Formats: sequence, C-alpha cells, structure tokens
Amino acid sequence: MTSHDSSSDPYGGPLDPFLDDPNDPSSLLEDLDPVEPLTEQDRREIAADLAELIEFELALTPHGIHGIVVDCGDCGEQHFFSWALMAANLRSLLGNGRTGVHEPAAEPSQDAFVTWDYARGFTDALARRSS
Repeated sequence: MTSHDSSSDPYGGPLDPFLDDPNDPSSLLEDLDPVEPLTEQDRREIAADLAELIEFELALTPHGIHGIVVDCGDCGEQHFFSWALMAANLRSLLGNGRTGVHEPAAEPSQDAFVTWDYARGFTDALARRSS
C-alpha cells in the first residue's frame, strides 16, 4: 500500500506544485463553482469507500491488479485510477468536496485494473472463504 505524507497534506493527496507560488498559472482560470457542503451521510459513505478501497488494494495488488477502472458517464471512456490516485480523490472529496484534476493514464495495462464491483466481489469471496 502506498503511504502519503500526511504532515504536508491532511488528506494524503498529491501536493499542488504551485502552492504559494505568486505566478501560479491556475490564477488565469476562472474560479470554480462553489461546492455544496458534504452531509454527514456523504462523509460516512466516502470514508466507507476509502476503507473499502484500502481493503481492495491489499487483496488485489498481490494478484497484479493496480487499481480501479471507471466508466465515465460524461465522455463515455474508461478511466483508470491507480490505488493511490483513487485514494487521493476520495481524500480530496472529504477535504474540499472535489476530486483533483489529473492526467489520464498513458496506455494503461487494462488487464491490471478492475471495476469497483469486481473488487468488492473478490474481497467478499475471500472473506467468506476464510470464515
């Protein structure tokens, strides 16, 4: 499992390379729309997803699985998220209600990514097998 330096970012996501830079190029962009505050229910669900993701990573990494694939409803493409990137996105949601912007994976090995449902089924089967 990948560890993050929580002393510099309380949510474990990647740090902004332009943090505190007066010449930050993002200053040229328009402000983002305000984010609806998360409800306590939203926070519980995201925290549960994060805990589940960690379980997935521990169970699936030894089998050559590197992360989660998501079918995007906006563009119709599949998006491939490493365990660390998906965890950073969930932590970012908990922190500021948004996921971070990231570059798509460059020619990911598609066989090394599974859907959330597949990962859940795999870990459920392991849990049943061991009980």
